[in-house]
Amino acid sequence: MIDLHALHSVADISRHQARVNGDRIALVFEGRETTYSELDERTSRVANGLVAEGCKEGTRIGYLGKNSDYYFEVMLGAAKAKAVIAAVNWRLAAAELDYVLNNAETEVLFVGAEFYAVIQALAPSLKSLRTIIAIDGDHSDWVAFPAWRDAQEITDLNLPTAPDDDLVQMYTSGTTGNPKGVQLTNGNYLDLMDQAGNGGWGDWNAGEANLVAMPIFHVAGVNIGLIGLAQGLVNVIIKDVDPVLILNLLEQYRVKYAFFVPAVILFLNSVPGVKERDFSNLSMILYGASPISEEVLLTAKGIFKCDFCQVYGLTETSGGGTILPPEDHDPARGKLRSCGKPPATAQVRILGADGHDAAANEVGEILYRSGSLMKGYWKNDEATAKAIKDGWFYTGDAGYLDDEGYLYIHDRIKDMVVSGGENIYPAEVENALFAHDAVADAAVIGVPDDRWGEAVKAVVVLKPGKTATEEDIIHFVKSKIAGYKVPKTVDFVTALPRNPTGKLLKRELRAPYWEKQGRQIN
Repeated sequence: MIDLHALHSVADISRHQARVNGDRIALVFEGRETTYSELDERTSRVANGLVAEGCKEGTRIGYLGKNSDYYFEVMLGAAKAKAVIAAVNWRLAAAELDYVLNNAETEVLFVGAEFYAVIQALAPSLKSLRTIIAIDGDHSDWVAFPAWRDAQEITDLNLPTAPDDDLVQMYTSGTTGNPKGVQLTNGNYLDLMDQAGNGGWGDWNAGEANLVAMPIFHVAGVNIGLIGLAQGLVNVIIKDVDPVLILNLLEQYRVKYAFFVPAVILFLNSVPGVKERDFSNLSMILYGASPISEEVLLTAKGIFKCDFCQVYGLTETSGGGTILPPEDHDPARGKLRSCGKPPATAQVRILGADGHDAAANEVGEILYRSGSLMKGYWKNDEATAKAIKDGWFYTGDAGYLDDEGYLYIHDRIKDMVVSGGENIYPAEVENALFAHDAVADAAVIGVPDDRWGEAVKAVVVLKPGKTATEEDIIHFVKSKIAGYKVPKTVDFVTALPRNPTGKLLKRELRAPYWEKQGRQIN
């Protein structure tokens, strides 16, 4: 259970749990165990270390590494120092990493071993960067994280905090190509914890095991860990998504709670022998970040024999949004295609094309309002003003509310592709395509994919006299952007569909691939 009366900021999580569950295991990672008392001491050391490095209130520190118990030490330590952690998507290409780290004005950067080489190459161009700390050690020039941490003072700084203090800065793909830094505050996360505790999806029992499997550069990965820590759970962290390892840990630690994106649930369903495993302690699987097919969901319910709960949210809403609780996962309820309803402290509206609230079952843009809504986009007032109007967040998703107030996602107004829980904006991929000297025109769309939900497809018009193969195009784009954004397939056409003013008709372009799907997302 989340004791919100004991938490005035996220920094209070380790303090409170050290008092009430000090000897209990907080974090488990690859055989390394940390108690709540140890976590509180280590986060204080991290805070003192950041202050010693010259970090002031609001300083952005970067974290480029795969999942680890050390991430939560750094995050909660930054919170105690009133610094702001920016966990960077490690799947980004070097140029994208350069942009994010410079945009965040990163002063201290924690780097995992897999990314030493790329940061070594980028370091001269990172204008604000003063200190690099090697999370996994074994670097000739950078201090190892455990040694750096343990050299610091153990006294808790106990700095005063306010709900509006920035806590986390997460980067979300931008419609114009550059990611935007989403400012999430202490108040946002306290509201999210209230949603979890009172919304039927996150009121858990201390001492039970919680699996943290999703990447910590996503709100899903961060949230499942923080909510587990706030309630005194044993949080079992895995470095990478590995279906067999996940199943092994579910059994080994008698895991009670877990969060997976639908693509991971599909992978788990497909592991040989999964039906013979013992998941008898598993109480709830949360899922979200992209839609799930009824077939995958019902298969998983049969395998894991536990409650399922969907949470629909965005980075800009701290991951909070609407909830489809376990009781609505009964096929007889007819709600499996729904994202559920908002919790009591949040509101959802559907804005029709005429600028007024849409009637029940009428499609429009989904608007959201709650205390978990971001402060704004970092140093981007124009984008913030477009996204938040009169306290309402314009999600860019199209959907409708049924007669009972259940939300259904219908389409994406902004053309975003969601592949395996990753948000991919066509503009980023199209920019890379246009850099190819044989490409005259190009469009990127999402098409149905049984494995990832959606796959990125490029539709290309070649310049007269120029030639290129699908392999040529894919190889070229792969050199420009992160691998997960690269088109899986390329179609060549003589012309793209456009209206009389030249606007690309993406809905028309997508239609043949989606005609059997019933809705324009998968």
